[in-house]
Amino acid sequence: MTDAREATTAAPRRRREIDPRYALGRTVKYLVLFFFLVLVLIPVYVLLVTSFKGSGDATAARAWALPSEWVLDNWSEAWTTLAPAIGRSLMMVVPASIISAILGSMNGFVLSRWRFKGADVVFTVILFGMFIPYQAVMIPLLQLVLGIGLPSGVPTLIILHVIYGIPITTLIFRNYYQSIPTEMVEAGRVDGAGMLRTYWSIVLPLSIPSFVVVLIWQFTSAWNDFLFAVFFSSAQNGPVTLALNNLANGSILANYGASMAGAILASAPTLIVYILLGKYFIGGLMSGSVKG
Repeated sequence: MTDAREATTAAPRRRREIDPRYALGRTVKYLVLFFFLVLVLIPVYVLLVTSFKGSGDATAARAWALPSEWVLDNWSEAWTTLAPAIGRSLMMVVPASIISAILGSMNGFVLSRWRFKGADVVFTVILFGMFIPYQAVMIPLLQLVLGIGLPSGVPTLIILHVIYGIPITTLIFRNYYQSIPTEMVEAGRVDGAGMLRTYWSIVLPLSIPSFVVVLIWQFTSAWNDFLFAVFFSSAQNGPVTLALNNLANGSILANYGASMAGAILASAPTLIVYILLGKYFIGGLMSGSVKG
């Protein structure tokens, strides 16, 4: 009886595997995926091969060709120019990501689990900050920063990235905390835990997936920012995006290879973060951080 039942269930599976329409659909799906993969990797290929070309070889006409002679001078020049700025970017994005994540977590907890009068209005006002174009407030913001005497460079950029990161971090944490069973929070209240105790002992240990999502998001956003860097820093105290722009402007007529190598170096930290933590980023999204 068992053998007959297994044969019955296996028959449709075999028919599906040999169905030409199924095989054709699967082939088309993989071809489409391969096409988009190639489309994404074409700029990476040009970037990589050009970074190893000499000044006479790195031309627009030979953008697709392999180097006639592989050289490392471009990488040495790019690293010498960008190394200090990479260090300043790390000094900026690490504290900015951590502080904005902590503040967003606190806001999200209060707005989702510790309701008060006007909580929805406060949440709406916070979210409104996500939809204000940076360009629209840049001049008033610059006047404010100069008026209160904040030093240009890393300290000001940390503050700005924390402030502008609060809306998205609050949204992510609030939606994530709404997926936590209400019974867990109520149990803490029954045991006499106040707001801070409930957050520290019950909610915070469950927030690791959401913290991973927020930290990766904020790290990437702050690292790739250029607009704040232009207005609130200089070539001497600015992040790597500003230094890369100066490198490209200085070498674009002389040697494309140096600017290409610099672009790879400038993007390497975000690539490393995604390679090491990408699966946790997806897991954090799927665990409820974008629900609501």
